[in-house]
Amino acid sequence: MSAKAIREYDGRSLLVKYIPEEYPSQQQRIISLDSRLVLITPKTNLDTLPTDHPWLLTTPLVIKPDQLIKRRGKLGLVGLNLKWEQCIKWIHDHIDRDITIGPATGKLDHFVVSPYVAHSKSDEYYVCIQSDREGEVIMFKTGGGVDVGNVDETASRLHVDIDDDGLTVQRILDDGILDGVPDDRLESLASFVVALLRVYRRLHFAMLEINPLVQTDDDGQIHVVDLAAKLDETASFLCGADWGRIAFPPQFGRTTCPEEQFIRDLDSKTGASLKLTVLNEKARIWTMVAGGGASVVYADTICDLGFGHELANYGEYSGAPSTEDTYNYAKTVIGLMCKEKDPRGKIFIVGGGIANFTDVAATFTGLIKALKAFRDELLAHHVDIWIRRAGPNWQEGLRLMRECATETGLPIHIYGPETEMTAIVPLALGLDSIEDHREFDEEELLTDKKPPAGKSEHVAQLRRQTLIPPVADHETDQSVENFSASTRCIVYGLQKRAVQGMLDFDMLCKREVPSVAAMIFPFKANHFASFYFGSEEVMIPVYKNTVEAINKHPDVSVVINFASCRSVFSSVLDILKYSDQVKTIVIIAEGVPEQQTRFLIKAASKKGVAILGPATVGGIKTGCFRIGNAGGMMDNIIDSKLYRPGSVAYVTKSGGISNELNHIICRSSDGVYEGVAIGGDRYPGSRLVDQLIKYNSNDEVKILMALGEVGGKEEYAICEALESGKITKPLIAWCIGTCSTIFPYTIQFGHAGASASKDEETALAKNNALRAAGAHVPTNFGELGSVLRRIYDELVTTGALVPAPEPRVPKVPMDYAWAKKLGLVRKPRGFVTSISDERGEELLYAGMPISMIFEENMGLGAVICLLWCKRQLPEYASRFVEMVLMVTADHGPAVSGAHNTIIATRAGKDLVSSLASGLLTIGPRFGGALDEAAVVFTEASDSGTSPQDFVKQMRLSNRLIMGIGHKVKSLSNPDMRVEIIKKYALEKFPDNTVLRYALEVESITTRKKNNLILNVDGCIAVCVVDMLRSCGAFTKVEADELVQSGCLNGLFVLGRSIGLIGHHLDQKRLKQGLYRHPWDDISYLNEGMPRRPSGGGVGGGGDDGGVSGGDGKKVDDEEKKDDAC
Repeated sequence: MSAKAIREYDGRSLLVKYIPEEYPSQQQRIISLDSRLVLITPKTNLDTLPTDHPWLLTTPLVIKPDQLIKRRGKLGLVGLNLKWEQCIKWIHDHIDRDITIGPATGKLDHFVVSPYVAHSKSDEYYVCIQSDREGEVIMFKTGGGVDVGNVDETASRLHVDIDDDGLTVQRILDDGILDGVPDDRLESLASFVVALLRVYRRLHFAMLEINPLVQTDDDGQIHVVDLAAKLDETASFLCGADWGRIAFPPQFGRTTCPEEQFIRDLDSKTGASLKLTVLNEKARIWTMVAGGGASVVYADTICDLGFGHELANYGEYSGAPSTEDTYNYAKTVIGLMCKEKDPRGKIFIVGGGIANFTDVAATFTGLIKALKAFRDELLAHHVDIWIRRAGPNWQEGLRLMRECATETGLPIHIYGPETEMTAIVPLALGLDSIEDHREFDEEELLTDKKPPAGKSEHVAQLRRQTLIPPVADHETDQSVENFSASTRCIVYGLQKRAVQGMLDFDMLCKREVPSVAAMIFPFKANHFASFYFGSEEVMIPVYKNTVEAINKHPDVSVVINFASCRSVFSSVLDILKYSDQVKTIVIIAEGVPEQQTRFLIKAASKKGVAILGPATVGGIKTGCFRIGNAGGMMDNIIDSKLYRPGSVAYVTKSGGISNELNHIICRSSDGVYEGVAIGGDRYPGSRLVDQLIKYNSNDEVKILMALGEVGGKEEYAICEALESGKITKPLIAWCIGTCSTIFPYTIQFGHAGASASKDEETALAKNNALRAAGAHVPTNFGELGSVLRRIYDELVTTGALVPAPEPRVPKVPMDYAWAKKLGLVRKPRGFVTSISDERGEELLYAGMPISMIFEENMGLGAVICLLWCKRQLPEYASRFVEMVLMVTADHGPAVSGAHNTIIATRAGKDLVSSLASGLLTIGPRFGGALDEAAVVFTEASDSGTSPQDFVKQMRLSNRLIMGIGHKVKSLSNPDMRVEIIKKYALEKFPDNTVLRYALEVESITTRKKNNLILNVDGCIAVCVVDMLRSCGAFTKVEADELVQSGCLNGLFVLGRSIGLIGHHLDQKRLKQGLYRHPWDDISYLNEGMPRRPSGGGVGGGGDDGGVSGGDGKKVDDEEKKDDAC
């Protein structure tokens, strides 16, 4: 629901803050409202409250409950002209006591206290601002207060268009809505009304009623004595900061249980829609319905069949929830259902329409998980489970459910799209015979695909006649969207799945040119996106800006806008600049602020552009044009015969129900001609009646259908059109939400506009009005098909409708990804991985959930072991890995890796490039000796070669001993890094065979020169070998394979990256310029230049330029030994 009621305290606080800021600039005196207000909650300390608000002790007070209760004065729930002590007593007399107001019973626990304003009856006024489709209505009446009467009949009105921001004091005075106000108050009250409207629009109020508004003669001050207000919750991203910490409390008598709060929190964290309202925990009929519209239809059907008092909950799960979200939702509902036992057993209805894009198998996997978890409880409570579902992958979903029934022994009755959506309700309630409805059977599905039943033999015979099919490109002059077989569009947003679906529909309808000409994606440069038109690959241009896209495609007349609710307003305004070409804009996004929607509708109307949406799935013109995901998957489009025109046109507010209507119409007539979902918001761009009048003027359309809903008055415009003769063709109409009248409080159904605030807005009242106006209105949703079949057969029998022959069903290549999901194709993997998996609900490292890693406080070393070794190593081993990273993190700026990083940074390179420059120096001479050191020491130790013989063999083979030697450190000046690692390993590791062998080698090499010590590379290498072999997680072969794979050098690379990044950031912080090496530090060997003859000189004048080759070798060898860097 977008319009949500707020507390009086919050509403008055907003006015106190913002009314002075919005006063007309020409007014000399700005009236400030009294800011003295206190909200008392169960947590308020009444003893200390006067300390923060001293006026409580010195001012006469008014106290009243602040819990969305209407007519508090008439109910005796207002304390007037009280002292603070009396207020405390008043609170104690009322708090936490059950009171009944109308059908609702609840406890009072929130109170608002404000100063008492002494005044006479003549000082009271009634002011209200309400929004409608075109703008705001300002209502004013003298003589406000408790006895204000019926303001709808007696209040004066001033309408201000949504695009009119120029309301002035003079206009209010000239209009006369303040007639009856004393002359000396006129200007101040008019100024207040102007400021009030500005605040109303600035803060996105949906309704604001002040009764009474008081102005006294003493000081002329204006006082807001009582207030009721609603805010448009969808506008929170626009003015949440201005609202502050606003609260949207539940209706009086309605408390939120923990399970409802859990689902509300879950809903806020997912892109899907998850709703749950518990009506009666002790009732026996529980529902879990997919889709906002379908959830209302199921609740209606239960109530229409006389079981409303047994309905336990209302809710929905929709918008393609994940498997885990579905599991959490299902286990919450099932947990509630199993709290109380009923001797008659319980009924669990899992229903839904034919989904557009939700994977039925994926959601049912979550449901099955919950059913298995609660198997014992479900059996103990004798729960009968009734399932009806269809949509993408429905066969697999129902097959999995059948397996679940067999495995668990739960009584699960399973039905697919061959069964009407609500048919399981009378079956579950025992009102219909189960023998008359065949359950889902996978084998029969594959082998015995029967045509839909129910059409008369007369109709079947007419179908076999050779007739001329109708042409599906009719256009009218109505100011609503008109689609034809040549309509082309631009899709705003990178919605590849939707675009591919539209192109598949084009091919199914045998269009010669794809309906999508281009796409707009503002966050990326111009490029092309690849799609398939049939089996042929096509490239569709993607533009960064709107002007280029529209100018380059002059044949486009429709823009389908997938922008989010936050950006759709600006993008539509941009598109409207090209109204000479673009004639229809479809707004898919939900949650668009109502004020923005109304402004767009007005702006589009002025430019002759039709708006469809917001919050719409789109629509479908059979055989011509498809909007986005309307119609669902290809198999559903083919089953519902949407590739060719029928004779029935429908309009609905619910996008989720549109597929079900396609299915019903196909089974009960010759099919759909056109179907549009206008969206469930309070102010849709295209109205129900607009679409019906368009259909009525189309000769190819023979029957009309409209599906409205509870809330609003749009359906009464249909009644007027019927009575005035604007609609002359048979109209089948039904408003969902008939169940709302049995609830003790107002239920907000799935759509923003699906909530009745007055009796005339209830579904029951609107259905009665439609029936009286001449529409064919069934007794419930489930009878839509039978009513349509009756009318259709009558038209065929009289010759008013001649069915066309069925064309050959076209074939469209199946998308590979979907075919693979259905198990129809297979292909070898591109590559294999085993260390991590991000596909599920939670990231896995070597099979371990990331949450478990944090719960067990495993640390970075453990994560490295999981990802590198696929093992969870002992804590001492994980700690050792972290120590290695710490001791190898840096070794100063002079070593080659750091030097290169610094030079690259000073050349202006970014962090990644600078880091890569330093890492590329790692090799045998710098940091890369770990792997080789581990190999040579391990092989020597394993072979039984004595340390003395090992050193001798390395010398005789002219090989350096990697891991031995340091330029600076020696026995007398030991490397503390080596000492730390060596000490830890000797104390913690179960075995130190290779380390002890290396230390014996060190004792031999240091006899020759005291800097030929076991350096940090060598120490790390041999310790890692000992750790891998002795920790118990690996066999000797597995440990050796890890060493040979390069994991030791990986530790150095990972550790040293820390330091290299530090050097990069340090140079940036110090703002160092481009580095140039000094000339005096370079020896220039000009070998190719002729030399001046000389009588003698140093060196032999050979090719080495006077530098001894032996000396060069010696220096090189010393550098090789310096592997510690």
